[in-house]
Amino acid sequence: MKNYIKITKKSILVLGAVIAMGSCKIDYDPLDRYTDVTVYQNPANIRSYIIGMYSEFNTFKFGSFPIGYDNATDGLTDLMKYSSGVSGNGTVNILASDASRVNAAGPQLNYWTSAYARIRRLNEFIEGLQTKAQGLDENSKLALQAEARFIRGYVYFWLLKLHGSVVIVDRLIGPDEKDNPRSSEDDCYKFVAEEFAFAAQHLPATWDPANTGRATKGAAYGMLARTWLYAASIAEYDRKQFNSDELTGIPQSKAQEYYTNASNAADEVKKLADQGVYALDDFATMFTNKNSKEGIFTVHYARPQITHQQDLGFVPPNDAPGQALVYGVPTAELVNEFEMSNGSKFSWSNPANAANPYANREARFYATILHNGSAWKGRTLNTTTSDVNEGITEFGATEAKRTVTGYYAKKFLDQANTNIIVNRSDQNWMEMRYAEILLIDAEAKTKINKIDAAKNSLNALRNKRGLPNTPSQTALEMMTAIEHERMVELAFEGHRYWDLRRWRKAHIVLNNTRFTGHRGTSSGSGVTYQTVTVDNANRQFTPALYYIPIPLDEILKNNAITQIKGW
Repeated sequence: MKNYIKITKKSILVLGAVIAMGSCKIDYDPLDRYTDVTVYQNPANIRSYIIGMYSEFNTFKFGSFPIGYDNATDGLTDLMKYSSGVSGNGTVNILASDASRVNAAGPQLNYWTSAYARIRRLNEFIEGLQTKAQGLDENSKLALQAEARFIRGYVYFWLLKLHGSVVIVDRLIGPDEKDNPRSSEDDCYKFVAEEFAFAAQHLPATWDPANTGRATKGAAYGMLARTWLYAASIAEYDRKQFNSDELTGIPQSKAQEYYTNASNAADEVKKLADQGVYALDDFATMFTNKNSKEGIFTVHYARPQITHQQDLGFVPPNDAPGQALVYGVPTAELVNEFEMSNGSKFSWSNPANAANPYANREARFYATILHNGSAWKGRTLNTTTSDVNEGITEFGATEAKRTVTGYYAKKFLDQANTNIIVNRSDQNWMEMRYAEILLIDAEAKTKINKIDAAKNSLNALRNKRGLPNTPSQTALEMMTAIEHERMVELAFEGHRYWDLRRWRKAHIVLNNTRFTGHRGTSSGSGVTYQTVTVDNANRQFTPALYYIPIPLDEILKNNAITQIKGW
């Protein structure tokens, strides 16, 4: 039985902090402070209010999560090493090596309070849309409900990734209804799927230029595919091995149904691509291309009002001497994962590869990684020990503010931005792009034994990236190929940690290990590279972390909720 507060056939609400989406012209006054009369008195105000709700997507831009200062969840994985050993810029390192830091009193990975604040605003909007809105016909109301429901589904999806079993509140409730129990993880995922399915039914395939950045039919189907893939993975891989809570986990018997649902939703996005709405783009330029057709749902930025600090956080130090922060840098594990340009595996055991490790690699490598010898903003990077500004240094309990692995993260950086202090950054953030849809489709179809169709999606991506077709033939080989492809294609986009969790591999890949870098040392006219450990303590991921505890203060506020077992 679903334990959630039922609403009629409605959706979510929109809050009022404002981040301009593309060319949407929005008042910068906080719309959530307006009176109901002001908000609902005409369509223009209602539009501005719903657009204000999109600020929620800014929370997770560029794979970040609200821990420390702009820490990204990829820093908890084998893809990226944060260079700071100090709380704040290095909080992610502390969490990666000390599982005991996550507890009910301080979950660290905590989105609960702000998520439910957003949900309440969305529920207010939905109720107001039905009872107070003026000047709208029913179709317009349905579209606004769908838009709000898309945002609410996204918020709940994040809660599910963290906790699995949460409280579903889909209508505005008063103080006398504050006590509500958690729903089962299965019911929670079905609820989120209903949100995105409703949105897909009522949102347009495209918006006019004045509304660029608002949710579309393709974005809703994309999020629906992502949701069902997560639910199916948990049904297949969890099997109640890691938590005894009655409300966590999804019956294994539902895995095939949910993979099929993910496949079907991905097919709907592919249909839109066939109609010219989406397309794979050039990997080297798409992340600075304001109009990339690969973007399915994009958070838009525009100087001077709406900017961020991605460049300041990740450029090599000499881009802004004394000011560049160098938050996270790529690991050797990620660098080694990129293939050769002919599709063969790279290996340090191969004498030809080891002699010139950065030659003849696949195109994504050069668009993702800055390595020793890379051309960058008119200079050649020297990441060896001989360069005291940009060369590799040892990780420790300090703010290194330079590479500790021998690499810098190139992906997302704007090479044309030569004054990042003054200009800041305005690259768009693609929360979902078409490459992910193809990878979701390949995985889902592999799981329902449609291997040829799965290979078609995987090969479409690989071929666009300049690589040959996958040699994989069996379902097991396909999953190995897909896991590799997700690691490389989606690096630094905030997927890896959650992928390892849904595959229930995090306690293997991220536990009792230390990740590495490549220390380059000048040797005659060349450079020799040595694999070095970049962690000063073993990584820890205990099985309990598959379900992050609900914050203790929230448990104390809600008399009907129970803590997830194990915490």
